[in-house]
Amino acid sequence: MKSGVYQFLVGCFAAIGSFLFGYDLGVIAEVVASDSFKTLFLQNNGDTRSGTVVALFTGGCFCGAFLASYSDPLGRRGTILMACCIFVVGGIIQTAGVVIAMLYVGRLIAGLGVGFLTMIIPIYQAELSHRKIRGKITSLQQLFNAIGQIFATWIGYGCYMTWAGTGDSREWRIPLACQIVPALFLGGLIFLFPESPRWLCDHDRAEEGLRTLAKLHAHGDVNDPYVIAEYELIQSQIAEEHSQKKIGYIDLFKGWPNLRRTILVMAIQASCQMTGVSAIQYFSPQIFAQIGISTGESLLFQGVTAIFAFLGTAVCILTIDSVGRRPLEIYGCLFLCITFIINAAIIKVFPATAPSTGAHWAFVVLTWLFNFVFFWTSGPLSWSIPAELFGTAMRLKGVSWGAMTSFAFNTMIGQVTPIAVSSIGWQYYIVFIVCNLGNSIFFWAFLPETKGLNLEDMNELFRDHPTFVPRSHWVPSSHIDEDALVYAKREKAMESGKTAADVLQLERAN
Repeated sequence: MKSGVYQFLVGCFAAIGSFLFGYDLGVIAEVVASDSFKTLFLQNNGDTRSGTVVALFTGGCFCGAFLASYSDPLGRRGTILMACCIFVVGGIIQTAGVVIAMLYVGRLIAGLGVGFLTMIIPIYQAELSHRKIRGKITSLQQLFNAIGQIFATWIGYGCYMTWAGTGDSREWRIPLACQIVPALFLGGLIFLFPESPRWLCDHDRAEEGLRTLAKLHAHGDVNDPYVIAEYELIQSQIAEEHSQKKIGYIDLFKGWPNLRRTILVMAIQASCQMTGVSAIQYFSPQIFAQIGISTGESLLFQGVTAIFAFLGTAVCILTIDSVGRRPLEIYGCLFLCITFIINAAIIKVFPATAPSTGAHWAFVVLTWLFNFVFFWTSGPLSWSIPAELFGTAMRLKGVSWGAMTSFAFNTMIGQVTPIAVSSIGWQYYIVFIVCNLGNSIFFWAFLPETKGLNLEDMNELFRDHPTFVPRSHWVPSSHIDEDALVYAKREKAMESGKTAADVLQLERAN
């Protein structure tokens, strides 16, 4: 099996954790819209309660992302196993819910597990990947998120069509129960896959780290020139980090290189939520109802929306390592801004009191296009880029801080959206129009390109690359491919009978 294929398959397995996140994102729209759920839990203060059911999940994610920054002693695989166990407990409590408090607690616990998973998985994927395909592999996080949404929306739609109007709680219990299965699968098999070689090298298990690198990149050949060059680059950075004091959260804000990375990570994650995607995912029936689309139709449309999300992420995987990160973020946000402008106008001109079939379809198609472009651009990149930006010592805390930002904004959107849609309707879209335009300008000005760089190049990038990015011509000083070529020539010379001194003299002469 080719090394790239092996890395891709390992990345796919790890991304099952993101499947859980996507499933929960997709399933809750059907759950809070189901007749049985409304009868049992939403008779009083329905908008507030439904918002709280959504927001407690993302609030749990926030706490999980924070706690994950202290999970380094467990390793990447151990953290994934622990997160799966937490998620299963939360899923069981939700499924068995008989009072609203059980839903609240179950959502909070499940969110805690997802917070661990969504933070650790892109780190695990990035640390396993070859730099030339790292974008593809870390984008699997969002691809499986989209697959989770597809499963959730169609399972939810099937249950809605089967039990709608009957008062049968299976209408929402079955969709909630289904999420437990992939969590058991991921947790049960994670130790069959390799640990992060960078984590191993960072924890005095360098030989095991070298063997893992060889397994990932050279079919187990520890003498492969590329493996040796990357291993030495990793060891060099870790040795430098170990010579310094222990890293804490406060170090994310010390010195402009670290502060700059922290600002970027927070901006990337916040901007992703402020595109408006979470509002659409969580409350599509309420949003579609603004132009007269029924709950059943909106759930059907949401199922198609999830398919567009999957297609968009697939396109991202194909293009991210060739097109780069910057263009996708800049032009993606511009397109999302345009879709919100048009849809806001449609809702204003054709409200539910003055329905129009043409307006309905225009709104739905633009929502599908919105999801396609979001999952091609901002969605995958919001997890791929943060996992790249920090060195080994700061990676957990840096990515954790970004994930916490994401879930904080996600929680706010989940709590505010049902109230805002009911109160101000189409005017709520103005928030996302302004934010998408601002996102595009910010990324054009301040987001450096990380395509093709080694993870170990990032410290140099943020030390030497100008803050205002356009027209910069910065290149890294490390050249791992050239280093690998030197090792290969050295090995060939030694095989021809030359001594180490002869080889060194030849290298100096050249």
